[in-house]
Amino acid sequence: MRNAPPSPVDDGALLAAARRTLASEQAGIAALSDRLDARFATACRALLACEGRAIVTGMGKSGHIAGKIAATLASTGTPAFFLHPAEAGHGDLGMITRQDLLLALSNSGETAEILVLLPHLKRLGVPLIVLTGRAQSTLAQAAEVTLDVSVSEEACPHNLAPTTSTTAALAMGDALAVAVLEARGFSAEDFARRHPGGALGRRLLMRVDEIMRTGAALPRVAPDTVLAAGLVEMSAKGLGLAAVVDDADRVLGVFTDGDLRRALDRRRDIHAATMREVMTTGARTIGPRELAAAAAHLMETHRVTALLVVDGPGRLVGALNVHDLMRAGVV
Repeated sequence: MRNAPPSPVDDGALLAAARRTLASEQAGIAALSDRLDARFATACRALLACEGRAIVTGMGKSGHIAGKIAATLASTGTPAFFLHPAEAGHGDLGMITRQDLLLALSNSGETAEILVLLPHLKRLGVPLIVLTGRAQSTLAQAAEVTLDVSVSEEACPHNLAPTTSTTAALAMGDALAVAVLEARGFSAEDFARRHPGGALGRRLLMRVDEIMRTGAALPRVAPDTVLAAGLVEMSAKGLGLAAVVDDADRVLGVFTDGDLRRALDRRRDIHAATMREVMTTGARTIGPRELAAAAAHLMETHRVTALLVVDGPGRLVGALNVHDLMRAGVV
C-alpha cells in the first residue's frame, strides 16, 4: 500500500519555522557572551603558548564543527588540523605529539571515542581544552580549561537534532580564533599568504608590476608633440591616457580624455597645440612594488580610471587601468 502524499505546507508555516530556528540560535550565541571569563583567556593563552599544533576533535555533528574550527585556526596563524576520534584509536594517535594541544568538542562531555584518548593525552602531557554543554561531565573534569557552550534548547522542535548547540560551539571556536589572531598581531597580508589561490590572496598580495603594462604598450609622448599625434598615441594604446615624459622618461604630466574635452572647449587647434600646453601636471602615479589593492584604492579615492607607474627617480616604467585590475581579480 502506497503512502499518502504529504499534505501541502503553506509559506507561512515554513517561514515561522525558520524564524524560530534563527531566534533559538541567536539566543544561544548571545548567552555565550555572559559566560566569558578568565577561563576563555586561559584557553587563548594555551593556544598562543602551543609550540606544536592545535588538534581539534569531535564526533558526529560536533566533528563537523571541529573540522571548521581547525580550518579557521590554521588560516589565522595557529597551525591546526582535525583528528577524527574514532580513527585515533586505530593508529592516528601517532599524530599527537608532546608539543601539541587538543581542543575537544562534545556537547554531552561523555563522547566515548574522545574519552579513550584521555590516558594518552595524560602520558604525553598534552593540554586539553574542552567545549561542552555539561560542565560537570567526565571530559570537562579532565580538561585544563572547560568552556561552557550549553544551550537551553535545540532549535529542533523535538529538542534532539544538534542545531543551536552546534552553532554555539562554532561561535565559541570563532571567538577563540579571532582573539588569538589579534593577540598574535596577525595581519590581513598574513591571512592572504595562506590563501594565495583565492580572491583575497590576489587582492592583498599582487603587486602593481605583476599586472601593469610595459614597453611598447605604454602610451608616452614628448612635451612638444602636437595634440593630434598625442591623440593617436593615446587611442592606439587603449589606456585612456598618455604620459608626457622628458628625454630621460621622467613623467612631466598626463593627458586624459578630460584634458581633451577641455582643449576642445577652448577651441585649441589639435595640429598646433602641444602636449605641454594641454596636459595635466601632477599626474597620479604609483610605484611598481606597491600592492595592486593600493592602486585600486588610489583610483577610487581620486576618481580616475588609470595610473602611471614610476620608479624612484620618477621615470615611467608602466601603466595600468581599472580593467587591468579587474582582469587580475583585484577588484
